[in-house]
Amino acid sequence: MNPKKLLSLYGLKWNPFMPDLPAEALLVSKKIESFAWRVETLVHDGGFALITGDPGTGKSVAMRILAERLKAIRDVVVGIVTRPQSKVGDFYRELAEVFHVKLSPANRYGGFKTLRDRWRTHVEANLFRPVLLIDEAQETPVEVLSEIRLLSSANFDSMLFLTVILCGDSRLPELFRHEDLVPLGSRIRTRLVLDYATKDELRDLLVHAMAKAGNAKLMSEELVDTLVDHAGGNFRTLMNTAAEILAAGTASDGAKLDEKLYLEVFRLEPSRPKKQKEGR
Repeated sequence: MNPKKLLSLYGLKWNPFMPDLPAEALLVSKKIESFAWRVETLVHDGGFALITGDPGTGKSVAMRILAERLKAIRDVVVGIVTRPQSKVGDFYRELAEVFHVKLSPANRYGGFKTLRDRWRTHVEANLFRPVLLIDEAQETPVEVLSEIRLLSSANFDSMLFLTVILCGDSRLPELFRHEDLVPLGSRIRTRLVLDYATKDELRDLLVHAMAKAGNAKLMSEELVDTLVDHAGGNFRTLMNTAAEILAAGTASDGAKLDEKLYLEVFRLEPSRPKKQKEGR
């Protein structure tokens, strides 16, 4: 959607219903605020944190908020895994890139030792604290998660120099039941469990998004209520539906975003009467 057209028609700085919102436009709930504070504290000691929830409950937004908060902390270096389903060799290649370390993926032990020694040296010298964020972590192979656990500590687990935040759907906690991952599951120090939103939470998000984009009255109150009622507690469904309404209004050169437009966009096709079978 053309940003200039949105600005001219509705006075918006950006589309408030798209996933790529600016960081300052993200709504930080009390639950996410509390979790972010706990992770910020965790970074200084090292360890594992976990975010879980069904699709559309806000996991990726929580990770974005957390990443921004952590990057703002002095001496914290944040690495983000972009391909969680990688095997061990590719995982080390990605770690080498995000933490700017020369590694040979063919030499698994050498890569392991190089990374851990570097992190340990820097932590002991108070140069930086490494943090690793893994979204869609339910896709991560068991052997990679085991490797991360071993990478994160030394001296019989008495020294933790890596903080790892794992984020995934309901399959992720189930992974920790695997016999090779029971030790990792026992090391999760702080958790954020996201559930389907209440109507008040959905409304707060919608109102916040419109206000941050520059037009708090973009939609009528009745339309806001309708979108909230039909979202089923799912943030993603809410924002996708709102985006469709905005697109329809823009296509109509600034049509009012109200219940009438909603009915026009989502009206059902009239059912056709069935043909009567001809008698013999």
